[in-house]
Parts: sequence; structure tokens; C-alpha cells
Amino acid sequence: MSLAGYPARVPSFLVQLLRRGAPVIAATPRDVPDQVVDPTPVPGWQRISAMCSAESQPEPDSLMARACKYVVLVPMVYRFVVLPAMLFPVLASGHTGVGLAVGLVLFVLNAATIVWALRVPGVLNESMRGLLITDAAIAVTANLVVGYLDPSASALTWTHLVGSVALWTVAWGIPFGLLLAGLSVPMQAATSVPVITVVGNTLLLGVTIVTSTGALLLVGLGTRLALGLGIRRGREAEAAKVRRELHDTVLQALEVMALPVAGDDHRTVELRGIARAQAMELRRGLAGEPDLPHPTTIGEDLTLLATEMAREGLRAQLVFSEVDDSTMPEARRRAVRDAAREALRNTMKHSGTNVAVLRIEERDGGIAVIARDHGSGFSDADRPAGFGISESIAARLAEVGGRSQVHSQPGRGTRVTLWVPR
Repeated sequence: MSLAGYPARVPSFLVQLLRRGAPVIAATPRDVPDQVVDPTPVPGWQRISAMCSAESQPEPDSLMARACKYVVLVPMVYRFVVLPAMLFPVLASGHTGVGLAVGLVLFVLNAATIVWALRVPGVLNESMRGLLITDAAIAVTANLVVGYLDPSASALTWTHLVGSVALWTVAWGIPFGLLLAGLSVPMQAATSVPVITVVGNTLLLGVTIVTSTGALLLVGLGTRLALGLGIRRGREAEAAKVRRELHDTVLQALEVMALPVAGDDHRTVELRGIARAQAMELRRGLAGEPDLPHPTTIGEDLTLLATEMAREGLRAQLVFSEVDDSTMPEARRRAVRDAAREALRNTMKHSGTNVAVLRIEERDGGIAVIARDHGSGFSDADRPAGFGISESIAARLAEVGGRSQVHSQPGRGTRVTLWVPR
């Protein structure tokens, strides 16, 4: 929390990378934002901004923490290549002063540093911290010694210091690179280096920091993008595996349970209908079919309801008349739909048939929906328990100013009329 009591804003990946250096790369992203992988051409800075704003895992990955040290090796390899190139001209000229000896020592120490860096676990390791501090101390000391005793060979020791500044910038961030570069100014003044040379050397260190920062950003952003894409591909592969397992196990079991068997009672038929509906819904989800559009008329509501009931095993035929329900509130449409669903489920449970008819018409200044089946029917005296007229159907319609009527006779089916005002 911040001092003002508000949640402290977490710096973006880019800001942390510039402040803290290579160890930040180990903070793997949770995912890659859609803007990063969107094929639509967009400015590069927008993709980078989206990538840097992605939330990171709370704990750095141990493998990535070890891999960060390879970024630090770049300045060391630079010195390993450049120092011999500068030593050869000195040897060819027959120079045998202190500068040559110090240069050879620095080359050997740099090679030993590379070997040691390959052995330590990562940049945040205590051994690596000590190594970087020791390297900078050696670079400063070498420049002081050569500056006093053999100024003509100072280019050798200065090259080593340039590598140390790059090393600190990459390993610990820009603030540490600037700190070491700032220490070089009094060091040069102590060896009576001309002012113009001090300015030139300091500018060189500035360029080194900029170059090192650019390399750090390229490696960091590239690594983050690769990790994010890998995480996303891994999740997609895992989701595909789960879909395959659902298809081969749960879906198959539901479809077997939905198969009709002679002699099923009403409860078993209902359970088989539910299993069939769930199997169809699961198969639709596994196939990646898009969601159905949100209905805007009572006709669309009942069309979706008929589809839903078909998945449960009831074939509901729709009969439409010209109706104007453009001004009907959604609450009334929803009440009619839910009441019709209850009426159709009563048909499934009690009528002994799997066919029903839904008719929509205008009546008495409102909209009427009639659900009719030609099943077994019933008389008022022996109405099936749980038929749900008063509790489920009538109550829903009464809440929106509607009403319902049920007409049924044994052997002649049942008709449920639902009415709501516009």
C-alpha cells in the first residue's frame, strides 16, 4: 500500500528492467495480451507497451534466474575479444612497460571471470555480486596504477573499465552503470588526465551505458515475448488435452446414459433427457460453436426454447401468427418464456408423448402463447403431483400482470394458455 492508503502502482516490466537489470527477466509473464499477438498491423511501441504491461508471476522462475547470467556474459566476452586486439599492437611495438603487464593480467582475470560466471547459479547470487564488485575494483585500481606509471598504455585499462560499466548496467540496471561511470571522473582527475580526455572518456562511458541498455531491452523484451507465447501455447495445448479427455470420457458416458431403454419410467425418461441435453451442450462447447445471439422478440425467445427442449428430448413445433411485441418489456418476455418452459417440461414428465405445439397469437390486447400436447391428459381431480401450475407458471405471469389457464381431459391431451399484456 502507498502512504496515501491507495494500492501502490506496480511498475511496468520495462521500468523494472531499466532500474534493476537482467534479474527482472526471470519474472515470467502470466500471459501475453491479445494486442501483442494480434495480426492487425499496429505501431511497434503499442505492442511493446502491451507486452510490458502484462502482469508477472509473483515469484521468479528458478530456471530463468539461472539463465539471466548469460546476458551478463556479453560484456565479458566483449572484453575477451577486444583486449587481445589492443595488446597485439603494444607487443609489436616492443613496449614492455607496466601497462603491458597489467593488460595481460586483466585479460587473464577476464577469462577467469567468464569461467566463474558460468558456474554460479544466477545474477542475484551472492557470488555473482561479489564478482561484479571485485571486477569493478580491479578495473579502477588498474587505471590508477597505469595512469601513474605508464600513461601510454591507459587505453588497455580503460577498455576494461568500459566493460565493467557495461557489466554493471546489464546486471543491475542503469543506476549502477551511472554510479560506476561517475566514479571514473575523480579517478581520472587523480591521475592528472587532461580535461578534454576526461570529457571524451566520460562520453564513451555514456555511449556504453546506452548501448548496454539497448541490448538489455532487446534481450528482455524478446525473452518476455517468447515466454508469454510459450505460456499461451502451453495453455492451449492443455485445453485441447482436456477437451479430448472430456470427449472420450464424460461425453461418451452422457450419450450412453441418454440411450432409451424399453420399460423406462417417467423419472428415468426425464434423467435420460437431461443427460441428452448435457451431452449436446458439451459436444457443442467442445466443437467451439459460437454462442447463440441474444433474443430480442418473443418469437426468438420461444425458438431458442424449442431448441433447448429438443436437447432434452421433446420436439416442440412452433406456430407463429403476426404479432407486434416490439414494445413488450423484457421482463414480460422472460416470464412467458420461463412459464412456457415449465409447461413443456410438464409435458415431458406427465403426458407420455415427446411432441408438443407452441402457438403465438395476439389476444385481448396482449400476447398469448399456447402449449398443446396430445398426450394422456388428466382430470382436475387427479392432477399429477408436482404439475407446478400455481407455483411455477401462474406465479411467474402474475408478477408481470399476466395469467394462465390449463385445460386437460384424460386421453385428449393438455392445453396451457399463457397471456401477458404488451
